[in-house]
Amino acid sequence: MKSQDIRATFLNFFKEKNHLIVPSAPMVTKDDPTLLFVNSGMAPFKEYFLGNGTPKNNRISDSQKCLRVSGKHNDLEEVGYDTYHHTLFEMLGNWSFGDYFKKEAIAWAWELLTEVYKIDKDILYVTIFEGSDDADNLKMDTEAYDIWKQFIAEDRILKGNKKDNFWEMGDQGPCGPCSEIHVDIRSAEEKAKVDGRTLINEDHPQVVEIWNLVFMQFNRKASGELEELPNKHIDTGMGFERLCMVLQNVQSNYDTDVFKPIISEIGTITNTTYGKNEKQDIATRVISDHVRAVAFSIADGQLPSNTGAGYVIRRILRRAIRYGFTFLEKKEPFIYRLVDVLSKKMGDAFPELKAQKQLIENVIREEESSFLKTLDKGLILLETIISTSKTKEISGEKAFELYDTYGFPIDLTALILSEKGYTLDEKGFNEELQKQKNRSRAASESSTDDWTIISEDSVEEFIGYDSLEANVKLTRYRKVTSKKDGEMYQLVFNLTPFYPEGGGQVGDKGYLEDVHGDVVYILDTKKENNVIIHFTKNLPKHLNESFKAVVDKKQRYRTECNHTATHLLHQALREVLGTHVEQKGSAVHSKYLRFDFSHFSKLTVDELRDVEDFVNARIEGKLPLVEKRNIPMQQAIDEGALALFGEKYGDTVRAIKFGKSVELCGGTHVKNTGDIWHFKIKSEGAVAAGIRRIEAITNDAVKDFYFDNNRTLFEIKDLLNNAKEPVKAVQKLQDENAELQKQIQQLLKEKAQNLSGEIKNKLQEINGVQFLATKVDLDANGIKNLAFEIGKEHKNLFLLFATAPSKEKAILTCYISKELANERGYDAGKVVRELGKLIHGGGGGQNFFATAGGKNPGGIPKVLERAKDYLV
Repeated sequence: MKSQDIRATFLNFFKEKNHLIVPSAPMVTKDDPTLLFVNSGMAPFKEYFLGNGTPKNNRISDSQKCLRVSGKHNDLEEVGYDTYHHTLFEMLGNWSFGDYFKKEAIAWAWELLTEVYKIDKDILYVTIFEGSDDADNLKMDTEAYDIWKQFIAEDRILKGNKKDNFWEMGDQGPCGPCSEIHVDIRSAEEKAKVDGRTLINEDHPQVVEIWNLVFMQFNRKASGELEELPNKHIDTGMGFERLCMVLQNVQSNYDTDVFKPIISEIGTITNTTYGKNEKQDIATRVISDHVRAVAFSIADGQLPSNTGAGYVIRRILRRAIRYGFTFLEKKEPFIYRLVDVLSKKMGDAFPELKAQKQLIENVIREEESSFLKTLDKGLILLETIISTSKTKEISGEKAFELYDTYGFPIDLTALILSEKGYTLDEKGFNEELQKQKNRSRAASESSTDDWTIISEDSVEEFIGYDSLEANVKLTRYRKVTSKKDGEMYQLVFNLTPFYPEGGGQVGDKGYLEDVHGDVVYILDTKKENNVIIHFTKNLPKHLNESFKAVVDKKQRYRTECNHTATHLLHQALREVLGTHVEQKGSAVHSKYLRFDFSHFSKLTVDELRDVEDFVNARIEGKLPLVEKRNIPMQQAIDEGALALFGEKYGDTVRAIKFGKSVELCGGTHVKNTGDIWHFKIKSEGAVAAGIRRIEAITNDAVKDFYFDNNRTLFEIKDLLNNAKEPVKAVQKLQDENAELQKQIQQLLKEKAQNLSGEIKNKLQEINGVQFLATKVDLDANGIKNLAFEIGKEHKNLFLLFATAPSKEKAILTCYISKELANERGYDAGKVVRELGKLIHGGGGGQNFFATAGGKNPGGIPKVLERAKDYLV
C-alpha cells in the first residue's frame, strides 16, 4: 500500500465513525508559550482539553505534521543512527472531546489495524498502565485491560510503568494513563530465539510502538496533585512513517516510499549508494530526515535564525550540512536540490510545499553557502589551535570556543583531531557546555501557579474592536515568577477591550481601576491556548468587585496606524514588484512597523519611492475601513482576501478592506486611512534568500523623523556657513578631502620607505633571530605594509611595533617570519594578547601576524621592554 493510500485510509476510516476530518495545523505554534513547534498530534487542540474553547465537532481526526528535537528518544544528535526516530513526523490521530472513551478508542484501533490494514494479530502487543506507588498512588488501568482481553491474548497485554504508560502534556494540565500498541516485524527465526514481549520499549528497530491511545481523565495541578477531569477525553497518535514501514513490509522507516525518493536523489547527487557504507548511510538518513523538517518549517513561515524556533531550524539544517560535508564529501550546497523531490512526493497532502517551493530552495541554498564558509573558517582556526598546542590533547575550553563562537561542530573537531593524532578533552568541553546550559536555564527559569477561580465564566468576550474601555469582572488569576520579570500576575476577565498580541501586532497596555480609585497597570496582553491574559505587577485589592478596564488610547491608535499601513504596504509591493510578493512576517508596534516579504532582489531607489507614493496616495484618498466579521472562509477568499501560509484559520474569518486591499486579519485598524497621516520607509534589506524586510513609520513618528532631519539639515548648513546649496557644498568638501587623503597616503608611503632603512639598521640578532621592538609614527595600515616589506628580506624576523594615534589609543603590531613561527612555535597572536594587557586592551590574529588595541599609550615602554622575553 502506498503511503498516500495509507494516510487516506486512516482518515476515511474515522470519517465513517462520524469524525470531522481537519487539515494539519501549521507546525510553528502561535499562542502557546510552552511550545516552539507542534510536537504531538494533540498540541493544536490544547485549548479544548483545557476547556478554553469549543471544538467544531466532539470527534476529530487528522494527520498532523510534528517536530521533535528533544525528549524521550528524540535527541537531535541521535536521529539518523536508528531507523525509526525522526525530527519531523506525521501523527495520524483521532480525538474525542468528552464523547467516547476507552471502549470505542480501543475497539476502533484494533478494527483499523487488523481488519482494514490487515496487520497480523500475532505480531501485535499492547501495553496498559500498571499503576504507581508514588505520591499519585494510582491504580492499575483495569478498565483498559478488560477491554483489550476481548481482542488479544492476555499474554500479549503487558503492564507498563509511569514513564511509558502515563501521558502528561507538561508539568501542569490534562493527563492520564495510556495504552500503546507495538508491532514485532522481526523474522520468524529471530522471534523463535527471543520472545517479543521482552523487547517492548527496549529500542529494538523492528519491535516498535506504532499507536498510543491516551485516556485523559486527570488534571495535574501546579502543586503536583491530580484531580479528576469532569469530562474524559481521548487523544491518540499513530506514527505515520512507522505504519508505512509495517504495511510496506520493510525493516526501516527509511525503506518506505516516504523516504526512498529522497534517499535515491541524495545518492545521485553525491554518487553514493545507500546500504553500502554505514557512515554514509547514517549521513543519508540524517539529510533525508532533516530536509523534511526544514522545508515544512519554512513553508509554515519559520525561517532559520539565531533565536527561538529559528535557531532550532538552523541547528537541524546545519547538522544535515555537516554530515554531507564530512561523510558524503559535499563541499558545495546540495540539500536545496532535494526540495523538488520532497514537494512532488508530499505536495498533494501538504500543498504549502508546492506553493512555497522556490522560497524553501532559496533559503536552504543560502544557509548551506553560509555554513560551508563557517566550516572553512573553523578548519583554519582549528589548524591554528593544533599548531600552537604544546600537548597532543586539545583543551575542551578551546574546542568549546570554536563550537560556541564560530558554530564549528564538536564532532567534526573530534574527527579531525583524531585523524591528525590528537585527542579532545571531552570532559572539559562538556563542562563548558553544561555551564552554558546552566546560564541559559537560570535566565529562563519560571514557575506558574494554578489558576485561582473567582467566578465561573468559561466564555471570555473580546470587545476591543468597538470599545477601548469596559466594566469587567475578574474570573481567574495566577502568579508567574521568572528570573527576567520577577513576580507577575496573569488576569482573565469575563470580557476585555485589550487586544492580545497576535498576527504580528503587539498586545495592548492600559490600566484597571476599581470603585475605590485603586489602579493596577496592565503591562501587556497575550493569548494562550485561546485565553486572553493580562499581565500586571500587582494583584487588584478587591478581587470580587467590578473594574473599569481602560486601554492606552494613544498607543493603540499609533499601533492601528502601523497595522493598517502594513496592509497598504503589502498591496503596494504586489502592485509595484508583482503578485509573486507574499507576506512572510510582520511586527506591528506603536512606534514602527516591520514587514517581511518574498522578493528576489534589493529594491531600487525608484521602486522604494513608488511603494511609498502608492501607500501615501491611499492615505490621502481617505479610504474607509470595510470590516466583515465571522464570514465563511471561502466567501472571504472568493471576495479577493489574501490568506497567509503558516496561519491557522477557522471556518469563519474576519476580512479587512481598504479600497482594493483585502486581507484576512484579526488585528485592530484605523477607521479611515486618512488617520495614518503619512507613511515613511526607513530601511529595506535582506532577511534570508528571497526574503526582504522593510521597516517603516507612520503618523507621529514621521513628524518626529522629519523634525529631526530638518534640525540636522540646519546644523549642517550652519557648519557650511549657511551655504545656499548645502549638497553642492558637501560634495566640494568630499572632493577636497579625497585629494588630501591621496596626498597623505603618498607622504605616509614615503615616510614608511624612509623608516624601512632605519629599522633594518636597528635589527638585533638574538638567539638566531633578527629582532626589533620599537615605537613608530605610522597608521595601522602603514605599519602592516612596513612589516611585510621588511619580512620579504628575512626568514628569521621578529618585529613588534607600537604606535599611539591619540592620547587614549595605543596599537601593537607583531610580525614573525612564518618559517620562524612554525619551527620555534612562536605565536604573534599570543604575544599581542598578553602584551595588550599592558595597554589596557587585547587582540589576536595568526601565529605570524597579529594586532592589539588598547586605551593606555602609557604602557607602551613596558611593552617594548618585555617583547624580548618571547625569544626563547
